[in-house]
Amino acid sequence: MAITAAQVKELRELTGAGMMDCKKALAETDGNMEAAVDVLRKSGAVKAEKKASRIAAEGICRAAVNGTTGVVVEVNSETDFVAKNEIFQTFVQQIADQALASSLVGGKDGEDVEALLGENGLKEALVDKTATIGEKLSFRRFQKLSGDVVVDYLHGNGRIGVIVAGNGASDDAAKEALKNVAMQIAAMNPQYISRADISADAMAKLKEITVDSALNAPDTLPKPILNKLIAKAVDGVWSAEDVAIYEEKKSNMNFLFNFLSKEAKAQLAELAIADKDVIVADKIFNGLVEGRISKQVKEISLLDQVYVKAEDGKQTVAKYLESVNKDLKIASFVRFEVGEGMEKKNEDFAAEVAKQMNV
Repeated sequence: MAITAAQVKELRELTGAGMMDCKKALAETDGNMEAAVDVLRKSGAVKAEKKASRIAAEGICRAAVNGTTGVVVEVNSETDFVAKNEIFQTFVQQIADQALASSLVGGKDGEDVEALLGENGLKEALVDKTATIGEKLSFRRFQKLSGDVVVDYLHGNGRIGVIVAGNGASDDAAKEALKNVAMQIAAMNPQYISRADISADAMAKLKEITVDSALNAPDTLPKPILNKLIAKAVDGVWSAEDVAIYEEKKSNMNFLFNFLSKEAKAQLAELAIADKDVIVADKIFNGLVEGRISKQVKEISLLDQVYVKAEDGKQTVAKYLESVNKDLKIASFVRFEVGEGMEKKNEDFAAEVAKQMNV
């Protein structure tokens, strides 16, 4: 029998499966809707295996909170289209709810994922949804936190998921404050609660990166250091053209780097790196580095960040929390962003649709 577009649409809305999969299932079952659903489900294991090597870097985050414990999960799909599918979203919430009920705590690197999939039929449900939706689905990670009060926040339809645990207060004002902090975390992506949480090794690495970036951007170096480097460059390193530019512009050094060649700038950076030991020992340079490190620490430390809703544009998150309740402290937080750190494929969606229409 002829399969109508309305039947395909109905089956797709019922199962979330791809358009062509729905059409084929209906054709195989002579338009029987219930039988078509069974066909899609029975092909689940085979389809999941075939999709195992494909890239799933889209998807959504979902959270579940019971007041003092909260969890955030990330489940990936191959396309953003599926991420907007109601069936997929319901399934991800099911995983979040199971994670909240479980004794497992998870982690940012995918700890306990396989163990959680073994609970309450989640693994079978994942295979089933892969079959019916028609894309590779991947439960990437989850993480659970506990405290006197826990709140969650989802941004961008679940593109970013945040949970925050606080101690010291649990009233409505504390919950509202933590919700605001969760929004801050979503927007500003801090790496630590406070600078005290940054390890000595992490600080050493931050300093190393800051020093190297300063040496590779000689135009930002203190003038006494820059002048010494330029003197070396002029003395047989730079081309005659760049030396001439320097001689012309040296009375106003602020504009010199607008006129130097790329080669001259690179050569100056090479000289700075070669003189690294001497430059690092310079007090002026150390002051520059410490200033830059301090600025970076304020950006990656939640409590040191400027509160995004601060009326004066200066109030830190720490001061904001103190204004709400001096006893309220951030115990921990988790921020998941869909696909962060994952390889993503480039697709021509129009070409893919055209290809399917010709099947």
